[in-house]
Amino acid sequence: MNKKAKGNRNEYKTMRLLESVGYECFRMAASKGAFDVIAVSPSDVLLIQVKSNRFPSSLEMETIKAFECPINARKLIHVWQDRKRLPVVKEV
Repeated sequence: MNKKAKGNRNEYKTMRLLESVGYECFRMAASKGAFDVIAVSPSDVLLIQVKSNRFPSSLEMETIKAFECPINARKLIHVWQDRKRLPVVKEV
């Protein structure tokens, strides 16, 4: 499986996980921005960068940290390890 297909698959896994707990999710297809998935609930907003097997590079982390978002929004990193059922989640 190529990197693009694996990344897409993991983005959809993140979306299904969040939808199962009540979030409405939007995927930023061909995302060149800081976040791949935006998840919205009545109480908060999640801005999520999805990765496969590794955390973002230091340059990517700087972009994520510098992104200004509303006070009720949280910035998360979801790292999907091969053959694991749940991602490693880190709040930025």
